[in-house]
Amino acid sequence: MTWWRRLVGDLKARNHLDTYALSLVVFSFAILSLVSDELNENLRWAVLLSGVGLLIYRLTLVPASPPPVELLHDRTVFEEAPLAPLLRDARDVRVFAPSAVNLLSPQTCELLRKTVLNRRGGSVRVVVLDPAETGAIAIASRQLDDSLEFPIQRLPQSLASTLERLRLIAGWGTEGAFAYRLFPYNPGFSLVLVDPDTSHGRVIVEFHGFHNPSTLSRMHLELVAGRNERWYRYWVRQFDWVWEEASAPEILTRRERP
Repeated sequence: MTWWRRLVGDLKARNHLDTYALSLVVFSFAILSLVSDELNENLRWAVLLSGVGLLIYRLTLVPASPPPVELLHDRTVFEEAPLAPLLRDARDVRVFAPSAVNLLSPQTCELLRKTVLNRRGGSVRVVVLDPAETGAIAIASRQLDDSLEFPIQRLPQSLASTLERLRLIAGWGTEGAFAYRLFPYNPGFSLVLVDPDTSHGRVIVEFHGFHNPSTLSRMHLELVAGRNERWYRYWVRQFDWVWEEASAPEILTRRERP
């Protein structure tokens, strides 16, 4: 159903509306031509030539050779290419991370409030670890904190700070929908998805590893819709699985349950 998700995403983002509209007209006339002989001949030709003209026009918009995309980074790439431009026009943001304390900084939360959460139909969903799963938190802390050469924060305290921030955001009363859930253990990766069901979607996958100088040095992949389609869809589905398996917090967030 990839084509269906792309169609819905394009319609939501108002991409290629002229193509979809004319395609609908052409298909409608094709069906009518099969069941009726009363359609005006000139009208048939007008629709046919319009479709051919739009096809030729669209071909001129396709770049001859798309520029190469660098897939592998660490967090320092956000110093040169920050998230702000990516979120400026976004309508659907999904995040999964052990604590998300670095991503959900006050600056990023304010940016989300002014962009995604300020739009009707906008949606932000966040999943972090469940602090009640003390055994899983202890193991995750050993991996994420104790294996760092230069740690500057601890997972339990970071998670507590993030959960307080999420509870506050849930009470903002913004136009867009906000929800968060809790996951019982750390699977070893973090995800940031921006408009993943559209033709301009982005998926960032960070791998935690075992030993790093700092959190900034963790490797991540940046996948773009339409390229590496198999793995792009794979990681979108990974978030879907995480969201479905995660539990709602005791105090339900606004519009949290589908």
